[in-house]
Amino acid sequence: MRLRFVAALGVTLLAGCGSPHSYDAIIRGGTVYDGTGAPGVVADVAIAGDRIAAIGDLKDARADKVIDASGKAVSPGFINMLSWAVDDLIADGRSLGDISQGVTLEVFGEGMSWGPLNDDMKKGLKERQGDFKYDIEWTTLGEYLDYLERKGVSPNVASFIGATSARIHEVGFDNRAADAEELARMQDLVRDAMKEGAMGVGSSLIYAPANFASTEELTALVAAAAEYDGMYISHIRSESGKFLEAVDEIIGIARATGAPAEIYHFKASGRPNWGKLDEAIAKIEAARAEGLAVTTDMYSYAASSTGLDAAMPLWVQEGGHDAWVERLKDPEIRARVAEEMRSPSVDFENRIEHAGGPEGVLLVGFKNPALRKYQGKTLGEVSRERGTPPEETAIDLVIEDDSRVQVVYFVMSEDNISKKIKLPFMSFGSDGGSMAPEGVFLTQSTHPRAYGNFARIFAKYVRDENALPIEEAVRKLTSLPAGNLKLKDRGKLAEGYYADVVVFDPATIQDHATFKEPHQLSTGVSEVFVNGVLTIGEGKHTGAKGGRVVRGPGWDGWKEAK
Repeated sequence: MRLRFVAALGVTLLAGCGSPHSYDAIIRGGTVYDGTGAPGVVADVAIAGDRIAAIGDLKDARADKVIDASGKAVSPGFINMLSWAVDDLIADGRSLGDISQGVTLEVFGEGMSWGPLNDDMKKGLKERQGDFKYDIEWTTLGEYLDYLERKGVSPNVASFIGATSARIHEVGFDNRAADAEELARMQDLVRDAMKEGAMGVGSSLIYAPANFASTEELTALVAAAAEYDGMYISHIRSESGKFLEAVDEIIGIARATGAPAEIYHFKASGRPNWGKLDEAIAKIEAARAEGLAVTTDMYSYAASSTGLDAAMPLWVQEGGHDAWVERLKDPEIRARVAEEMRSPSVDFENRIEHAGGPEGVLLVGFKNPALRKYQGKTLGEVSRERGTPPEETAIDLVIEDDSRVQVVYFVMSEDNISKKIKLPFMSFGSDGGSMAPEGVFLTQSTHPRAYGNFARIFAKYVRDENALPIEEAVRKLTSLPAGNLKLKDRGKLAEGYYADVVVFDPATIQDHATFKEPHQLSTGVSEVFVNGVLTIGEGKHTGAKGGRVVRGPGWDGWKEAK
């Protein structure tokens, strides 16, 4: 059995081959899921430096560190396709929330990226910081990623360049088309980011000012990324009333540019739209049959999380945050906004409506300490407590907090979650941060996906519901996203690949975070290696911060490395 497994992987069987080999670490006797979707096979995995040195029957080999993985699964490190740990890793490079689940790569860039920045953008980011304050010591996207690596982080990091960031850099927050010169400069920003290692272009089109970009503008930016084999990834323009049209838009951009395209957190939002999911899937399958590389990712919960801006019309948000808040203070504008929030609309994504009303909206994050008494309460509860209508309450909270106010919206169908998780082109992203249940992180609540998204896949959908086999879940978390991103030597357990390795117990892996008490680490992952560095050992963080920048196919350094 082991001989057949070794032959299939094309690695070297070392038993009985003369003098014993010596490695930095050997993981012995676990069931190895190599990331390809093949069934698991009991084998040993040897690590030398930052690479996987051998897989097979290594009973005669020696190592400085030997891990008994009997009865456990051994897999490649998991890839978080949508991470918002951009600030968290500056506050605490350990990445406890995610790495305790086996995540070894955080991928940023949903619309906004932490570069390229101009002076006004730096000022805005600084002003919007919460309890944790830090200096912005970078300008380009590549410089931000290098900053994280120098500072020291436990996971690997990567990023798309945000289409919103490029637009703000050149156009600002106005609701207008970019002129020819501005669009050319935006394309150059994309090209520069690609050469620094960006994965492609990411957009988030339900928000202002991202929504102000036309399909033509987005196509031009994606075409620039495609020059460097980059992909397009998008929070599409609608997940509700115009869901199907938004799916058509991203497919059309893929067709026009030849770039691979992925839909972030693929979902139908709001009960009236749940039935549209099948048609959306059919559109994607038809595009794939046509030869277009269209994929999706998701998180494993039926609730989303974003700000109260996602429940307000876009016109009131034109000009940026400060202009939005000032408009909301105007009685006439305020009345108009509240009326539009009460009325069904396809002109903006009214998340309160999608959540079935204010009882489906959970308040989780405030900047203003005086408002934190509302964390963990629904908008409906706070509305009754304050004696104001829900729409007026939402407006007041934005003004008083001087922020978008982070909330959770219960907008999805559990049946659709189970359906989506089985799609062969579906990978996973938390759409959350990577926090620790301590210190500055406890001043805010959060969505439980920040602590449990990946463990939940194995606990709920693999073990408890048998929605997909473990080897397929591993593939969706490893080689599938690595292939979509065109990563070099990552996403599989194979000789010569980087030693991003997870050891976990399929029988006990479990998420513990809840909507009421989200700050709880998952359990069941006993070891995590990142670039060969033991970062989780016997279920505890070792303090190691061996994460690196993982760069995309356009990176200039690839040329030097070849």
